[in-house]
Amino acid sequence: MLKRSSHDVVVIGAGVVGAACAYYASLAGLRVAVVDRGPVAGGTTGAGEGNLLVSDKEPGPELDLALLSTRLWRELGADLGELIEYEPKGGLVVATGEDSMTALRAFAAGQAKAGVESTEIAADGLRTLEPHLAEGLAGGFHYRQDAQVQPALAAARLLRASGAELHLGEAVEAVRRDASGAVAGVTTAGRRLDAPAVVNAAGTWGGEVARLAGVHLPVMPRRGFVLVTEPLPRIVRHKVYAADYVADVASGSAGLQSSAVVEGTPGGPVLIGATRERVGFDRTLSVPALHRLAAQAAALFPVLREVQVQRAYRGFRPYLPDHLPAVGADPRVPGLYHACGHEGAGIGLAPATGLLIGEQLTGRRPTLDPAPFRPDRFADPGLD
Repeated sequence: MLKRSSHDVVVIGAGVVGAACAYYASLAGLRVAVVDRGPVAGGTTGAGEGNLLVSDKEPGPELDLALLSTRLWRELGADLGELIEYEPKGGLVVATGEDSMTALRAFAAGQAKAGVESTEIAADGLRTLEPHLAEGLAGGFHYRQDAQVQPALAAARLLRASGAELHLGEAVEAVRRDASGAVAGVTTAGRRLDAPAVVNAAGTWGGEVARLAGVHLPVMPRRGFVLVTEPLPRIVRHKVYAADYVADVASGSAGLQSSAVVEGTPGGPVLIGATRERVGFDRTLSVPALHRLAAQAAALFPVLREVQVQRAYRGFRPYLPDHLPAVGADPRVPGLYHACGHEGAGIGLAPATGLLIGEQLTGRRPTLDPAPFRPDRFADPGLD
């Protein structure tokens, strides 16, 4: 016999986005349950670097979401601080040549109009910020608002703070609907959770959960690798990457793309990410991808050529074709909400996503216009 319990909302997904949805729904006074097929941060979140970036986003809805999240992460960092390894260390985007510097300058000017804080750094000033950077770079921009968290810790702490009822290792088998077609809860192999609202925060499996609810959401996995070095003194002070990373983030190419993002961590290892390619859920270790990442990182920081890489890990970013997440109520199914498809920005965008979901669940005026993130904006191939 199925165990049965009632809540105001069930969140599917115990990654950092699901945790943020649970946290802000709880702050709004709702009774929350969270269910996940695996452990806390067992999917994309656990394979992330913890990037909280505004520097890589052009003006538009995603940047607006990132700026809101920057403020919320700062508030969460004040409360949770060392518990989530929150570091407001800033980012440094460097140009390898004059053409790249000209493009960076134009990009930063557009961002400034949207509220992004950045400072141009001349070539001879780069090594003041990062003493181990390669020589011969054309310059760069310092972004004060970029930061970092330890993503698995952040998810765990947000879930704990939410007080949500947590069910791990239980895959959702059905999103139940009542006679009117509205959401009535979810069912797992051993449990029935009743609720008038369900939030799809299933990350890369967001499309699968949407299908359980009877709607189309074209979430696809985009594989990425990260290298982890041996513990080191803090030789990389900021989050550092070359300007071509911005183009890779915005690209929809299915092929392998890589542009090194290099950063130190409180524990000592340097993280080097990341690659992007659409290969389904293929978990095969790609040696060429790892070699390319290592070479790009060493080009930025020659000191890394003598450093041992201790391990590499992989994950799958939840990719949507227009590079915007699906956030908010789904008009096709009353009571169904989505919070997925953030690709590689989910950790950074999690608090703003959770806040918007909490506001919609309780009928409050949204802090940010949710229209660009409508889950029903994609054509259903079954209707073509």
